[in-house]
Amino acid sequence: MKLDNDIALAIRLAEAAGQAIRPYFRGDTGTERKPDATPVTLADRAAEEAMRRILAAEVPRDTIIGEEFGATAGTSGRSWVLDPIDGTAGFLAGRPIFGTLIALVVEGWPVLGVIDQPILGERWIGASGRPTTLNGKPVRTRACRALAEATIATTGPHYFDDHDGAHFMALAARTDHKRMVMGGDCYNYAMLATGQLDLVCEANLKLHDWAALVPVVEGAGGTMCDWNGDPLHAGSSGHVLALGDPARLEDVVEALGCDHS
Repeated sequence: MKLDNDIALAIRLAEAAGQAIRPYFRGDTGTERKPDATPVTLADRAAEEAMRRILAAEVPRDTIIGEEFGATAGTSGRSWVLDPIDGTAGFLAGRPIFGTLIALVVEGWPVLGVIDQPILGERWIGASGRPTTLNGKPVRTRACRALAEATIATTGPHYFDDHDGAHFMALAARTDHKRMVMGGDCYNYAMLATGQLDLVCEANLKLHDWAALVPVVEGAGGTMCDWNGDPLHAGSSGHVLALGDPARLEDVVEALGCDHS
């Protein structure tokens, strides 16, 4: 079956990225600054290069979109979207809560996603029509009876501009905000899929930041959407919500109180 082959290929990509990353963890990372001032390391580049070599050999007609090396156009209508280290700041701090993100996007919609944590040896795999697994075992999101009981997470306040930050804080104020989680990048979504968090809210994300997360969260029983509650696709604005309990979606969108159409 084609999806089985794609999953097997995604696992090979994750293993190759992990082999490239591990020697740099808590060592000399060769850090530089990109034009947008965000950090990039030798590990980021080595991991993406390793994945690109495999894809070029195995699926040469597929598009490749990577955070570090941009897009290589294909002709199949399929795109592999790669973020070799999502959470570079955490990686540089020696915290094993970053992840390698691998997504397969077909005609703009994510159908396969992997979150791989190569230090802890944790790998979440989500695929359309299949339950999400963590190291081969199914995982599920948890129920949330009321927004006031929800634990919310976000990577950090500095990723919001003033306008988005005000809407985020309006939402956070309606949650159990004394338990709010800051930091974590993709690992927050993995924890949501595993039933440890209820809600993740972020803005200004790019396709490589979120594409792999959608199949993982939704295959675990959650939902991902933009701040209006609309499904995420390649043309989405980068305002991202993940909910462990889809029943809370209307409450969350109302609490945000904004229109990002």
